[in-house]
Amino acid sequence: MWIYLVRHGEAAPGEPDDERRLTPEGREQARRLGRRLAGAQPAPGAVLHSPVGRARETAELMAAALGLQPEPDDRLAPGSTAADVRAAAADRGDAVVVVGHQPDCGRIAAALTGGPEPAFPAGGMVVMEL
Repeated sequence: MWIYLVRHGEAAPGEPDDERRLTPEGREQARRLGRRLAGAQPAPGAVLHSPVGRARETAELMAAALGLQPEPDDRLAPGSTAADVRAAAADRGDAVVVVGHQPDCGRIAAALTGGPEPAFPAGGMVVMEL
């Protein structure tokens, strides 16, 4: 299985944190990722995301480029772990996009690959074969 682990796009500051929206740059980051993944092999069969607004918005913009419907998963909320990503992605096909948050994304990538935590800027992606 392939995991395309994505940190949500750049978000505007504000409170409450869960309701922060993407900036114009964050929306463009998500669209670029969607276009990039539209040509990926293996092709993603699902786009899963944290229930937090900025992750949902990122997933919606990416999924549109893939012809998929994004799906929220509470296991991907801030504080998620590699085990949460594995559980959410299980039985979802050969490739799954997972949209989450930092510092979780870096920790998850390190745990799943056995390597160091990668840099994970807003709109960043790490591709992993499990």
